[in-house]
Amino acid sequence: MQKLKCHCGEIEAEINISDNIEKFIRCNCSICKRKGAIMSMVRNEDFKIVKGEDKLTIYQFHSKVAKHYFCSVCGIYTHHNPRINPAMTGFNIGCIDNFDSKKFDDVLVNDGQNHPLDKK
Repeated sequence: MQKLKCHCGEIEAEINISDNIEKFIRCNCSICKRKGAIMSMVRNEDFKIVKGEDKLTIYQFHSKVAKHYFCSVCGIYTHHNPRINPAMTGFNIGCIDNFDSKKFDDVLVNDGQNHPLDKK
């Protein structure tokens, strides 16, 4: 189990994932390249907001399927539900206090600029 917190501590979540997170993702879509977060993913049922749900702000754009969540107090991106699979929750690795950032060397880049749902 991992604990996720925004910068000011108003938002807290529990993530049902081992202490040894293996897969890291960066995305180059228009919002992700601007926020620059390194993420990992779990099923929605493995991610639970335990504090501050009323402080979350949601941002949607383009197709309005993906949901990007931010703390309304400190502005930190905490998590999102991607449009390619809304049954999953992507979360900001930087919001896990005890995470060793040296593991970021092997980050995969998701090609969100050429999203498969945008192809006609």
